[in-house]
Amino acid sequence: MTLTQMAVDVLTTSDPHLKILKSEEYSKIWFSSDKFNKNIDIGDTIPPIKPSRPQNPILLPPRDMPKRKYGNEKGRIALLHAIAHIELNAVDLHWDIIARFAHIKMPMGYFDDWVKAAQEESKHFRLLSERLIAKGSYYGELPAHAGMWSSAEETSEDFLGRLAIVPMVLEARGLDVTPGMIKLFKDINDKETVKTLEIIYSEEVGHVAFGSKWFHFLCGRYDKDPKETFHELVKKYFKSSLKPPFNDEKRAEAGIPLDFYWPIAVS
Repeated sequence: MTLTQMAVDVLTTSDPHLKILKSEEYSKIWFSSDKFNKNIDIGDTIPPIKPSRPQNPILLPPRDMPKRKYGNEKGRIALLHAIAHIELNAVDLHWDIIARFAHIKMPMGYFDDWVKAAQEESKHFRLLSERLIAKGSYYGELPAHAGMWSSAEETSEDFLGRLAIVPMVLEARGLDVTPGMIKLFKDINDKETVKTLEIIYSEEVGHVAFGSKWFHFLCGRYDKDPKETFHELVKKYFKSSLKPPFNDEKRAEAGIPLDFYWPIAVS
Protein backbone atom coordinates (compact mmCIF):
# COMPACT_ATOMS: atom_id res chain seq x y z
CA MET A 1 0.00 0.00 0.00
CA THR A 2 1.06 3.58 -0.61
CA LEU A 3 1.00 6.08 2.23
CA THR A 4 -2.07 7.84 0.81
CA GLN A 5 -3.87 4.48 0.54
CA MET A 6 -3.12 3.88 4.20
CA ALA A 7 -4.42 7.36 5.03
CA VAL A 8 -7.65 6.84 3.10
CA ASP A 9 -8.18 3.44 4.71
CA VAL A 10 -8.02 5.10 8.14
CA LEU A 11 -10.33 7.90 7.01
CA THR A 12 -12.94 5.52 5.59
CA THR A 13 -13.03 3.26 8.68
CA SER A 14 -16.07 4.17 10.77
CA ASP A 15 -15.50 2.12 13.92
CA PRO A 16 -13.34 4.35 16.13
CA HIS A 17 -11.37 1.54 17.76
CA LEU A 18 -10.64 -0.15 14.43
CA LYS A 19 -9.65 3.26 13.05
CA ILE A 20 -7.15 3.62 15.88
CA LEU A 21 -5.75 0.12 15.35
CA LYS A 22 -5.24 0.82 11.65
CA SER A 23 -3.67 4.20 12.37
CA GLU A 24 -1.16 2.71 14.81
CA GLU A 25 -0.38 -0.23 12.52
CA TYR A 26 0.20 1.96 9.45
CA SER A 27 2.39 4.28 11.52
CA LYS A 28 4.55 1.32 12.53
CA ILE A 29 4.80 0.16 8.92
CA TRP A 30 5.82 3.65 7.78
CA PHE A 31 8.52 4.04 10.41
CA SER A 32 9.83 0.52 9.90
CA SER A 33 10.61 1.48 6.30
CA ASP A 34 14.14 2.67 5.50
CA LYS A 35 14.61 6.11 7.05
CA PHE A 36 16.50 7.64 4.13
CA ASN A 37 15.13 5.69 1.19
CA LYS A 38 11.49 4.89 1.89
CA ASN A 39 10.28 1.75 0.13
CA ILE A 40 6.68 2.93 0.53
CA ASP A 41 5.45 5.32 -2.16
CA ILE A 42 3.52 8.41 -1.14
CA GLY A 43 0.85 7.70 -3.78
CA ASP A 44 -2.02 9.85 -4.94
CA THR A 45 -5.19 8.28 -3.50
CA ILE A 46 -7.76 11.04 -2.98
CA PRO A 47 -9.33 11.22 0.51
CA PRO A 48 -13.07 11.56 1.14
CA ILE A 49 -14.59 14.96 1.89
CA LYS A 50 -15.51 13.69 5.35
CA PRO A 51 -14.15 10.73 7.32
CA SER A 52 -16.45 7.81 8.10
CA ARG A 53 -18.11 7.99 11.49
CA PRO A 54 -19.94 5.47 13.70
CA GLN A 55 -23.64 5.77 14.59
CA ASN A 56 -22.61 6.89 18.05
CA PRO A 57 -21.81 9.41 19.35
CA ILE A 58 -24.70 11.47 18.06
CA LEU A 59 -23.24 14.65 16.58
CA LEU A 60 -24.91 17.91 17.55
CA PRO A 61 -24.44 21.53 16.42
CA PRO A 62 -22.29 23.45 18.92
CA ARG A 63 -25.28 25.48 20.15
CA ASP A 64 -27.17 22.27 21.01
CA MET A 65 -24.40 20.63 23.03
CA PRO A 66 -25.42 20.11 26.69
CA LYS A 67 -23.79 22.54 29.10
CA ARG A 68 -21.76 20.61 31.67
CA LYS A 69 -20.34 21.51 35.07
CA TYR A 70 -17.10 19.73 35.83
CA GLY A 71 -17.43 19.76 39.61
CA ASN A 72 -19.05 16.33 39.68
CA GLU A 73 -18.17 12.94 38.17
CA LYS A 74 -20.85 13.18 35.48
CA GLY A 75 -19.40 16.45 34.26
CA ARG A 76 -15.84 15.13 34.36
CA ILE A 77 -16.88 12.11 32.27
CA ALA A 78 -18.45 14.50 29.76
CA LEU A 79 -15.18 16.45 29.63
CA LEU A 80 -13.13 13.31 28.95
CA HIS A 81 -15.64 12.26 26.30
CA ALA A 82 -15.28 15.63 24.60
CA ILE A 83 -11.48 15.38 24.64
CA ALA A 84 -11.64 11.84 23.23
CA HIS A 85 -13.80 13.16 20.39
CA ILE A 86 -11.23 15.87 19.67
CA GLU A 87 -8.41 13.31 19.63
CA LEU A 88 -10.31 11.01 17.26
CA ASN A 89 -10.88 13.92 14.90
CA ALA A 90 -7.19 14.78 15.18
CA VAL A 91 -6.29 11.27 13.98
CA ASP A 92 -8.37 11.87 10.86
CA LEU A 93 -7.05 15.41 10.41
CA HIS A 94 -3.44 14.24 10.39
CA TRP A 95 -4.05 11.40 7.93
CA ASP A 96 -6.12 13.79 5.82
CA ILE A 97 -3.35 16.39 5.55
CA ILE A 98 -1.06 13.61 4.30
CA ALA A 99 -3.41 12.48 1.53
CA ARG A 100 -5.20 15.76 0.73
CA PHE A 101 -2.05 17.63 -0.26
CA ALA A 102 0.09 14.73 -1.48
CA HIS A 103 0.12 16.30 -4.97
CA ILE A 104 2.25 19.16 -3.59
CA LYS A 105 5.92 18.20 -3.47
CA MET A 106 7.16 18.19 0.12
CA PRO A 107 10.27 16.84 1.89
CA MET A 108 10.00 13.35 3.37
CA GLY A 109 10.20 14.89 6.83
CA TYR A 110 6.77 16.42 6.26
CA PHE A 111 5.20 12.96 5.96
CA ASP A 112 7.23 11.64 8.90
CA ASP A 113 5.90 14.45 11.09
CA TRP A 114 2.22 13.91 10.32
CA VAL A 115 2.41 10.12 10.55
CA LYS A 116 4.01 10.58 13.97
CA ALA A 117 1.28 13.04 14.95
CA ALA A 118 -1.43 10.59 13.83
CA GLN A 119 0.29 7.81 15.79
CA GLU A 120 0.36 9.90 18.95
CA GLU A 121 -3.25 11.09 18.58
CA SER A 122 -4.26 7.43 18.24
CA LYS A 123 -2.54 6.71 21.53
CA HIS A 124 -4.30 9.69 23.13
CA PHE A 125 -7.72 8.42 22.04
CA ARG A 126 -6.92 4.93 23.33
CA LEU A 127 -5.80 6.28 26.73
CA LEU A 128 -8.91 8.47 27.05
CA SER A 129 -11.15 5.55 26.07
CA GLU A 130 -9.56 3.53 28.87
CA ARG A 131 -10.24 6.33 31.35
CA LEU A 132 -13.88 6.54 30.25
CA ILE A 133 -14.30 2.77 30.70
CA ALA A 134 -12.65 2.96 34.13
CA LYS A 135 -15.29 5.55 35.06
CA GLY A 136 -18.17 3.39 33.84
CA SER A 137 -18.64 5.10 30.49
CA TYR A 138 -17.33 4.72 26.92
CA TYR A 139 -16.73 6.79 23.81
CA GLY A 140 -20.05 7.16 22.01
CA GLU A 141 -22.25 7.20 25.09
CA LEU A 142 -22.65 11.01 25.05
CA PRO A 143 -23.36 13.44 22.20
CA ALA A 144 -20.38 15.14 20.56
CA HIS A 145 -19.55 18.34 18.71
CA ALA A 146 -20.60 18.20 15.04
CA GLY A 147 -18.42 21.10 13.95
CA MET A 148 -15.05 19.43 14.44
CA TRP A 149 -14.50 18.75 10.74
CA SER A 150 -15.71 22.11 9.38
CA SER A 151 -12.25 23.71 9.38
CA ALA A 152 -10.87 20.76 7.40
CA GLU A 153 -13.58 21.12 4.76
CA GLU A 154 -13.11 24.88 4.46
CA THR A 155 -9.36 24.50 3.94
CA SER A 156 -9.52 21.41 1.73
CA GLU A 157 -8.03 23.31 -1.21
CA ASP A 158 -5.72 25.63 0.71
CA PHE A 159 -2.58 23.99 2.06
CA LEU A 160 -1.37 27.05 3.94
CA GLY A 161 -4.87 27.61 5.27
CA ARG A 162 -5.02 24.06 6.63
CA LEU A 163 -1.68 24.42 8.40
CA ALA A 164 -2.66 27.79 9.85
CA ILE A 165 -6.08 26.82 11.15
CA VAL A 166 -5.80 23.22 12.34
CA PRO A 167 -2.45 22.93 14.14
CA MET A 168 -1.69 26.63 14.68
CA VAL A 169 -5.14 27.72 15.91
CA LEU A 170 -7.21 24.71 16.96
CA GLU A 171 -4.45 22.53 18.38
CA ALA A 172 -2.68 25.53 19.86
CA ARG A 173 -5.87 26.20 21.82
CA GLY A 174 -5.35 22.84 23.46
CA LEU A 175 -2.07 24.13 24.87
CA ASP A 176 -4.02 26.97 26.50
CA VAL A 177 -6.73 24.90 28.17
CA THR A 178 -5.07 21.59 29.06
CA PRO A 179 -3.23 22.85 32.18
CA GLY A 180 -6.61 23.78 33.70
CA MET A 181 -7.96 20.31 32.95
CA ILE A 182 -4.92 18.70 34.54
CA LYS A 183 -5.51 20.78 37.69
CA LEU A 184 -9.16 19.72 37.75
CA PHE A 185 -8.21 16.05 38.00
CA LYS A 186 -5.28 16.72 40.33
CA ASP A 187 -7.69 18.34 42.76
CA ILE A 188 -9.65 15.08 43.07
CA ASN A 189 -6.46 12.96 43.14
CA ASP A 190 -7.31 11.15 39.88
CA LYS A 191 -3.72 10.21 39.15
CA GLU A 192 -4.39 8.05 36.08
CA THR A 193 -6.36 10.78 34.29
CA VAL A 194 -3.70 13.35 35.22
CA LYS A 195 -1.04 11.07 33.73
CA THR A 196 -3.06 10.70 30.52
CA LEU A 197 -3.61 14.45 30.17
CA GLU A 198 0.07 15.19 30.86
CA ILE A 199 1.06 12.83 28.02
CA ILE A 200 -1.38 14.59 25.70
CA TYR A 201 -0.18 18.03 26.78
CA SER A 202 3.48 17.15 26.20
CA GLU A 203 2.93 15.63 22.75
CA GLU A 204 0.50 18.25 21.49
CA VAL A 205 3.30 20.82 21.64
CA GLY A 206 5.05 18.79 18.95
CA HIS A 207 1.95 18.69 16.74
CA VAL A 208 1.55 22.46 16.89
CA ALA A 209 5.28 22.73 16.13
CA PHE A 210 4.87 20.56 13.02
CA GLY A 211 2.19 22.94 11.80
CA SER A 212 4.33 26.00 12.43
CA LYS A 213 7.41 24.43 10.84
CA TRP A 214 5.68 23.49 7.57
CA PHE A 215 3.68 26.72 7.50
CA HIS A 216 6.93 28.69 7.62
CA PHE A 217 8.49 26.33 5.06
CA LEU A 218 5.70 27.01 2.56
CA CYS A 219 5.74 30.74 3.23
CA GLY A 220 9.42 30.66 2.34
CA ARG A 221 8.72 28.66 -0.82
CA TYR A 222 6.03 31.12 -1.94
CA ASP A 223 7.90 34.23 -0.74
CA LYS A 224 5.15 35.19 1.72
CA ASP A 225 5.48 36.97 5.04
CA PRO A 226 4.51 34.32 7.65
CA LYS A 227 2.91 36.68 10.17
CA GLU A 228 0.84 38.63 7.64
CA THR A 229 -0.18 35.41 5.87
CA PHE A 230 -1.23 33.82 9.16
CA HIS A 231 -3.38 36.85 10.03
CA GLU A 232 -5.03 36.79 6.59
CA LEU A 233 -5.80 33.08 6.78
CA VAL A 234 -7.21 33.22 10.31
CA LYS A 235 -9.53 36.07 9.30
CA LYS A 236 -10.58 34.13 6.19
CA TYR A 237 -11.18 30.67 7.65
CA PHE A 238 -11.57 30.85 11.43
CA LYS A 239 -15.22 31.54 12.20
CA SER A 240 -14.70 32.16 15.90
CA SER A 241 -12.34 34.57 17.66
CA LEU A 242 -8.90 34.09 19.16
CA LYS A 243 -9.47 34.75 22.85
CA PRO A 244 -7.01 34.90 25.75
CA PRO A 245 -5.76 33.56 28.04
CA PHE A 246 -2.97 32.13 25.90
CA ASN A 247 -0.22 29.78 26.98
CA ASP A 248 2.52 32.03 25.63
CA GLU A 249 5.35 29.80 26.85
CA LYS A 250 4.11 26.61 25.19
CA ARG A 251 3.03 28.44 22.03
CA ALA A 252 6.53 29.88 21.74
CA GLU A 253 8.01 26.43 22.34
CA ALA A 254 5.86 25.22 19.42
CA GLY A 255 7.17 27.99 17.16
CA ILE A 256 4.25 30.44 17.29
CA PRO A 257 5.47 33.94 18.25
CA LEU A 258 3.29 36.27 20.32
CA ASP A 259 2.81 38.68 17.41
CA PHE A 260 1.07 35.94 15.42
CA TYR A 261 -1.98 35.81 17.67
CA TRP A 262 -2.10 38.72 20.14
CA PRO A 263 -2.68 41.42 17.46
CA ILE A 264 -5.78 39.58 16.18
CA ALA A 265 -7.06 38.41 19.57
CA VAL A 266 -10.40 39.58 20.96
CA SER A 267 -10.48 40.29 24.69
